[in-house]
Amino acid sequence: MVSLEAIRSVAYVLLFGVSLVLAGDIVHHDDVAPTRPGCENNFVLVKVPTWIDGVENDEYVGVGARFGPTLESKEKHATHTRVVMADPPDCCSKPKNKLTSEIILVHRGKCSFTTKANIADEAGASAIIIINNRTELFKMVCEVNETDVDIGIPAVMLPQDAGLNLERHIQNKSIVAIQLYSPLRPLVDVAEVFLWLMAVGTILCASYWSAWTAREAVIEQDKLLKDASEEYVAESVGSRGYVEISTTAAILFVVLASCFLVMLYKLMSLWFVEVLVVLFCIGGIEGLQTCSVALLSCFRWFRHPAQTYVKIPFFGAVPYLTLTITPFCIVFAVVWAAKRHAPYAWIGQDILGIALIITVLQIVRIPNLKVGTVLLSCAFLYDILWVFVSKWWFHESVMIVVARGDKSGEDGIPMLLKLPRLFDPWGGYSIIGFGDIILPGLLVAFSLRYDWLAKKNLRAGYFVWAMTAYGLGLLVTYVALNLMDGHGQPALLYIVPFTLGTFLSLGKKRGDLKILWTRGEPERPCPHIQEVNQPIS
Repeated sequence: MVSLEAIRSVAYVLLFGVSLVLAGDIVHHDDVAPTRPGCENNFVLVKVPTWIDGVENDEYVGVGARFGPTLESKEKHATHTRVVMADPPDCCSKPKNKLTSEIILVHRGKCSFTTKANIADEAGASAIIIINNRTELFKMVCEVNETDVDIGIPAVMLPQDAGLNLERHIQNKSIVAIQLYSPLRPLVDVAEVFLWLMAVGTILCASYWSAWTAREAVIEQDKLLKDASEEYVAESVGSRGYVEISTTAAILFVVLASCFLVMLYKLMSLWFVEVLVVLFCIGGIEGLQTCSVALLSCFRWFRHPAQTYVKIPFFGAVPYLTLTITPFCIVFAVVWAAKRHAPYAWIGQDILGIALIITVLQIVRIPNLKVGTVLLSCAFLYDILWVFVSKWWFHESVMIVVARGDKSGEDGIPMLLKLPRLFDPWGGYSIIGFGDIILPGLLVAFSLRYDWLAKKNLRAGYFVWAMTAYGLGLLVTYVALNLMDGHGQPALLYIVPFTLGTFLSLGKKRGDLKILWTRGEPERPCPHIQEVNQPIS
């Protein structure tokens, strides 16, 4: 019969590998385009509310061009302006229709964006809207050989479906009016603050749980060494309920994660995301059940059902408390999966995600600083590779495409913690991948286990320093995201040097580096020796 602990161990090793796939804090990215005088605007999203025959209609989102004047940032300052269709539609020659400060709607193609904008400007248009030939947005730049660009009207691109809707209303003889404005994003949104607290709090809880179980296991082992035979002790120690990562496994995890990431990129579709949702629900159910049982077991009313077992085929002995809680966890995950497109679904995703992360950090452990260094160093290179270097091979950032769920019809894969941006006029979510919490969390949890076993106080230990370093690294990540104007940033690029660098430097300074690097735990005298050395009273 396969034990429940063995099944859990294998499951969490697999989930740990999947979590490595998204080890990068992902936001909307921006491609680099050449700038020159007259063609140096930042790419900005543009709100395009519409009115059809005076009645408010749909609101679309476009993107501003590198060239032309900048748009108003506040809605109250943006004027309602009528939209007319260009004749010819591509606006590569002077329009036949006379313009008196209307906004001209044109199709992409046959000539450059700046040529269209110059012709529309000379014809008397107040702005030009270019309809893309695809459903996504395209960033309009100047031609390579163009110099001294001087365009006097704003240029905005709309996706194909939005532009064709406007064209259809105009062809039906309706009066179409729009506003063009680009609200500014806040420098820091409160969602980023709460996401930082969630990540730090999750590692904090997982570290204390991991250290407490490690200390309890040591106490139990010492009792066995005093009272039991060597064979029984070896059998008991071998049945520990966690998995230690080896150096080879650390390297293999990152290699497999890279392969899995490329597979996600190539196979990204609706059905594949559905498979990931099912896997996430399975892991979330197990994580929620494990955390709930551990939490309830702290109360004396639940200790008896937590310590009383019932035999179930295939799973073996299962506590009554686990058997009672599991159906509620299953219902919670199923409801989230069914309602995951609802505006409030992020709450359920975060609850399942946090429970899963805490449980993984409890089950999967690094035995020493050597393994932690190899794992985080490989993850550091992995993050840089698939966020930045992959653009040279695939012409786009593989990790960003996978995280956003491009080509899948979904809002991204579920292995993310997310919070809605409350004060951002563009909405959206601030997100962080599981790998950005689990990977450094393994090192932070190791530091607290070492402190407790070495009986070090907070000041003399390593946990406070490691936890502070993680918090600062994640904070610097968010600062970089804001300074880079929305470019996707690999979080481990900042977190790993902070956490690993702090740990290695402090260990060397205190003279503990050799023990941390090899043993990973302080030397403890045998309980039998302690008894022999006790003074006779």
